[in-house]
Amino acid sequence: MSQITLDVAERARLDQVLVGLAGPDGLAGSDGDVYVDEEGTPLARREDGAITPLQPPSWRRPAEVDSSRAVVVASDGRIPTGALPDRALLLLASAGVRLDDARHIAWAQRWSATASEVVTVPIPPAEAGARASELAAAYSSGPLIEVETEPLPTGTGRTVLLTGLSGSGKSTIARALVERLAADRSVTLLDGDVVRTHLSRGLGFSREDRDLNIRRIGWVAAEVTKHGGLAVCAPIAPYDETRQWVRRTVEAAGGPGSFVVVWVSTPLEECERRDVKGLYAKARAGEITGFTGIDDPYEPPLDATLTIDTTVTSLSDAVNQIAALIPH
Repeated sequence: MSQITLDVAERARLDQVLVGLAGPDGLAGSDGDVYVDEEGTPLARREDGAITPLQPPSWRRPAEVDSSRAVVVASDGRIPTGALPDRALLLLASAGVRLDDARHIAWAQRWSATASEVVTVPIPPAEAGARASELAAAYSSGPLIEVETEPLPTGTGRTVLLTGLSGSGKSTIARALVERLAADRSVTLLDGDVVRTHLSRGLGFSREDRDLNIRRIGWVAAEVTKHGGLAVCAPIAPYDETRQWVRRTVEAAGGPGSFVVVWVSTPLEECERRDVKGLYAKARAGEITGFTGIDDPYEPPLDATLTIDTTVTSLSDAVNQIAALIPH
């Protein structure tokens, strides 16, 4: 016998097994094993090929629901434009969602306000569309009804990622932007050097460490965005793959359009001429290696919302252009 710790996705799968929406084969384990959550709380035991709950059920089983009703399955990322048909049963996918996910809460509230009966189901919202027919058949003999919807509005939370070479002017623009906007809204500045001193202290400058540094910045920025704040980030962020991870993380928290990429495209020659920290000279002399723009690549963002070259754009103009993209 052993304990098997389940992550969020596996916990959702277990919940589906316990209400009869999935078989046990999708969960690893053998007879006698106990499934626990990430805090070590026992959730279920596997015996004779079956899985038995060790905690009171948190989801209603299909057999506990009036099976004669028409069914509507809530669409992920969209909300209904009007009330649901009379007596329609609303199935609301709610597995794998954090309790403080404000965007999910707003989505669930908008759907719930339109229905006479709501049943939350243990599948992730992103799977609801593909499994709509299966869910409807499990919970009711009535028809599956499609209703008119519109996109869930993006909230006011935003992340602005200023990316570019060392010396391009990212930090200067970021600080001026924060000073401009802080009087009107909650703003968090995540400057590359400051983050490395605190959040990423101990990390080096290998590709793996630089990726981890940017992912930490992205995670914090997503949390700020989710709660309606503005995160202004100013790391070099040279790799497109890592920037795309940050985009996905932020937009999962704040919705489409909540991630703004500003490429500070100041040419290498100008950044090197400024050489504010003396790093380019050390890289040219071979005293440091893996330096972005010298012996390590910078991958220009193809998805930049805005491109600013500080050799032709003043600081005030740069701040004005970025501020125009952020709701107040």
